[in-house]
Amino acid sequence: MLGQIVPKKTYFLIFGALLALTALTTSVAYVNLAQWNTIVALTIACCKATLVVPFFMHLRWSTRLMRVVLLSALLWLAILISLTTTDFFSHNWTPIPESWETSRLPLPSPPVQDESRTGRQ
Repeated sequence: MLGQIVPKKTYFLIFGALLALTALTTSVAYVNLAQWNTIVALTIACCKATLVVPFFMHLRWSTRLMRVVLLSALLWLAILISLTTTDFFSHNWTPIPESWETSRLPLPSPPVQDESRTGRQ
């Protein structure tokens, strides 16, 4: 059998920490934190991922190549999140019409007829 032998106690401690973080995520979901709900939930999810990746996925004892692959995946995720955030914050740059009538293009006014050319008086 190849690989690092990890004591069962380590797995049970990490499993208990993951259960506690899951309970924390569930309890925070019932608290109204306004715009901070998503940020708190993502922070707890990152903490759980920090426990899963090195121990359950054995990245702690893997080669440098696997660590480079993980770091490049995290870099790519950061690029995608930054591009999405940039798009989200730039949505307010274009004016939004208040109703559908204001979004119509103005019609040109009808040409004024010259009465001297028509022969009417």
